[in-house]
Amino acid sequence: MTSAPPSITTPITADLLRGALDLERTAQGMLPHRLPAGARARNTDPQVAMAEAMPSGVRLVFRTRATVIELDVLATKMVYQGAPPRPDGRYDLLVDGRLAGQATAGGGKVLAIDLTTGTTTVEPGPVAAVRFADLPAADKEVEIWLPQREITELVALRTDAPVETVGDRGRRVWLHHGSSISHGSDAESPTGTWPAVAAGLAGVELINLGFSGSALLDPFTARAMRDTPADLISVKIGINLVNSDAMRLRAFTPAVHGFLDTVRDGHPDTPLLVVSSILCPIQEDTPGPGAADFSTGTLQFIATGDPAEQAAGKLTLRVIRAELARIVAARSAEDPNLHYLDGLQLYGEADFAELPLPDQLHPDPVADRRIGERFAALAFGPDGPFAA
Repeated sequence: MTSAPPSITTPITADLLRGALDLERTAQGMLPHRLPAGARARNTDPQVAMAEAMPSGVRLVFRTRATVIELDVLATKMVYQGAPPRPDGRYDLLVDGRLAGQATAGGGKVLAIDLTTGTTTVEPGPVAAVRFADLPAADKEVEIWLPQREITELVALRTDAPVETVGDRGRRVWLHHGSSISHGSDAESPTGTWPAVAAGLAGVELINLGFSGSALLDPFTARAMRDTPADLISVKIGINLVNSDAMRLRAFTPAVHGFLDTVRDGHPDTPLLVVSSILCPIQEDTPGPGAADFSTGTLQFIATGDPAEQAAGKLTLRVIRAELARIVAARSAEDPNLHYLDGLQLYGEADFAELPLPDQLHPDPVADRRIGERFAALAFGPDGPFAA
């Protein structure tokens, strides 16, 4: 038998959130966005719109003596036609920085996606409550990390003791942009994405602009990063440009320069780390486009390009890594705060042999954690570009 809901309702406002760049009022509640309204207005791609509205790295942060916390949410859950349904996304509860509970939300909308045609359908669903109980009655700092791969409208926050906002905690802000691997598509929970793991180990505030399928050097993303206050910035470039077959080498090189130039317009001296892709054997030497393959009964990804097309400028991960290293080396002569990290240092051939990519593209939860731990050591360690 479930007890009555706690009686104190606190309005959900931007000062309760970390990791979001905008908060939109909807018919049901408040929808966190990871791109500001101006950037969203420039976008015409439904994939970007879906990905940026998934709250990877977004969390509610407050102080309270509450022993019971309830969060009413309206989730939008993704189902890929031809693949088994994924488990409901997790809400991670941190108390004074330590994982203290996990929960899921039933109900919600269902967004069915056909990866072969790109068509989608939406089925409506009800609001559900996420409940954490039996918490210590002492004053504490609470974080509720939202599911990284479910669009989540925040409807109501209820507690059995008052809630106070948390001001500046004196931590450096790390702004990161990347693909679905940064987004955490296959991570077990929101604090298990590799950027969240790295941020936790480094003690920094994360703003995760990892957008599934959408790290394509979009100018509106660069402008959003330009305009977002940050102490540390990283950009992970590669896999989406190959598997989308979005451009060739002739367009890639100036697009990278333009993206970095825009970020530098707002952050001229901030440590800026360019990171190339982790190992992905299907696209190391084979260009895109990538495609979904359901022939085995599970979702697998394949590369459909011809390796011979590299001669005509088609991109592969090996080509991109070499060009990114060259670009950063050339620019760093005048920009000493610009750095490069080869993604193979985060996950390479030995890692693939031990922890292969289950769908040939995305790391599993164990590999996600390993990537986060390695990034923390390489970027935030004493000799890293983000060293304190």
